[in-house]
Amino acid sequence: MTRPYGASIGRGRTRFVVRSPEASALWLCLFDGDAERRIAMRRDGDDWLAELPAEVPGARYGYRAEGEWAPDRGHWFDSAKLLVDPYAIQLDRRFFQHPSLAAFGEDTAGIVPRAIVPERLPTVRRRKPRFARGDLIYEVNVRGFSMQHPDVPANLRGTVAALAHPAVIAHLKEIGVGAVELMPVVAWIDERHLPPLGLTNAWGYNPVALMALDPGICPGGVTELREMVSALHKAGIGVILDLVFNHTGESDIHGGVLSLRGLDNAAYAHAPDGSLINDTGCGNTLDFARPALRALVLDSLRHFVRHCGVDGFRFDLATIMARGPGFSEDAPIFAEIAADPLLADRVLIAEPWDIGPSGYQLGRFPQNWLEWNDRFRDDVRRFWRGDGAIGALATRIAGSSDIFGKDCRSVNFLAAHDGFTLADTVAYAERHNHANGEDNRDGHGDNQSWNCGTEGPSSDPAITARRQADQRALLATLFASIGTVMLTAGDEFGRSQAGNNNAYCQDNSIGWIDWQNRDRQLEDFVAALARARAARGGLAMEFREPGVWRRSDGNEMTTADWMDPLTDGIAYVPDPSAASFALSLSRREGLIAWSKIPAPSKT
Repeated sequence: MTRPYGASIGRGRTRFVVRSPEASALWLCLFDGDAERRIAMRRDGDDWLAELPAEVPGARYGYRAEGEWAPDRGHWFDSAKLLVDPYAIQLDRRFFQHPSLAAFGEDTAGIVPRAIVPERLPTVRRRKPRFARGDLIYEVNVRGFSMQHPDVPANLRGTVAALAHPAVIAHLKEIGVGAVELMPVVAWIDERHLPPLGLTNAWGYNPVALMALDPGICPGGVTELREMVSALHKAGIGVILDLVFNHTGESDIHGGVLSLRGLDNAAYAHAPDGSLINDTGCGNTLDFARPALRALVLDSLRHFVRHCGVDGFRFDLATIMARGPGFSEDAPIFAEIAADPLLADRVLIAEPWDIGPSGYQLGRFPQNWLEWNDRFRDDVRRFWRGDGAIGALATRIAGSSDIFGKDCRSVNFLAAHDGFTLADTVAYAERHNHANGEDNRDGHGDNQSWNCGTEGPSSDPAITARRQADQRALLATLFASIGTVMLTAGDEFGRSQAGNNNAYCQDNSIGWIDWQNRDRQLEDFVAALARARAARGGLAMEFREPGVWRRSDGNEMTTADWMDPLTDGIAYVPDPSAASFALSLSRREGLIAWSKIPAPSKT
């Protein structure tokens, strides 16, 4: 029988179970305000147990572990450190950086969040995901999305609950959203270098507790998330969580001792010499070769499905999940998800790369997974910038069969949270990340972007008109493409970050969406594109025989035409013998359009 980890109540008792194979002693720490009571836990194999003779939902707790302190050998035991339960689902405060987190012998009970013993959580009625391949995914930074939304009440701005507001739902419906994809909502900590710069992590891709919702953006905990999911489901919109299982905010050897590091440091991947492997660029890498780590991840996913009703997950730097240490298409985690009755039918989306050896694995995830396709972004941008071949564009529009074969698993996008916004793509040739405090060295240096005559804002009507036309051409290409499509919130109405292409640390007007000054005409254009896409069934347009690609002069395309960057326009007719939609585009005119053609008359 699998032992339930974490804190659980039932039959008049409260039970605590935590894994720590190498600890020599472990204490449950109960808090009444700042007063701490320690209870020695009992060892049972790799686990430690404690039990209270009463049900105490709402009680605050943490752990302390005793053992060897030898970071160079992978041992980080320090009983002065209060440790967060890896299975916590609710915390009483947010994480914040402090030097004592990494200093041996300095007590951290006044700094580290306490886990909260949960009530008995209701199980959400199981339904098929409210999302289908070909739908529109809408990527949302929960806090930045609503901080300046004029219709959302001030007390809800910046929270998960804001997404359930009728004005927000109406906007999602208007632009044809099939599912919102929430950027991380579990509890995270700032990177060490940010507080001295007066900055904070605004995106959440630095988690500590893998299933505990961050009190700053989800103060109502599991109930708030569940109610938001229910509201969107009633509107026919699914919810996908962006989860980070590739590293934790305990960072490199200079990082703090907050949870896993102080309980079971073997959860992190180590080189033969004992040093931390850093295939994530974030200081550490979670080791998916270890069954206990995979069990924690699977339990996290089950929790969000069972108790919150989410429709699926997007996995950040998902190549890590299939490392052990090298990437494998037969990685155990894939089979375990596929065999799980709660998870097998969920929407699963990979960001198919990391920075480790052979880290780029686009097209190699399981057949039931979708994958972020950065090749679509880059090839479409290059074409409309004027230096990309039309053959590459056609391949991306047609579902990237060179990568995915006949399976339409591509998530096509023009911009995401990481990189330029869509509006900035056509207004900035270079990144402008000066506000990040790293001398403009952070963020991508090669963005396939352009500035239409001047860098940044312009009062020239001709430049403004050209930029607007370029945005429309890019958006029309996205909505014309085969595959699932994704928009980052605000790109439908010209959101700008003033050229900052790495706004992860800008919890301010740079990173917040400006709803008051949105481009309503562009927004209407996107809504029309969504309606047109829905009218042709999303994936109904298939690029296959007997379809014909033709040049703008009507002649069939040659091999030389496909490779020539000067080839301006093409048209695609799916079936010349039947009624269908035809696609035509012209780089010179900045135009892409679908037109319905009737079947040839029979004579």
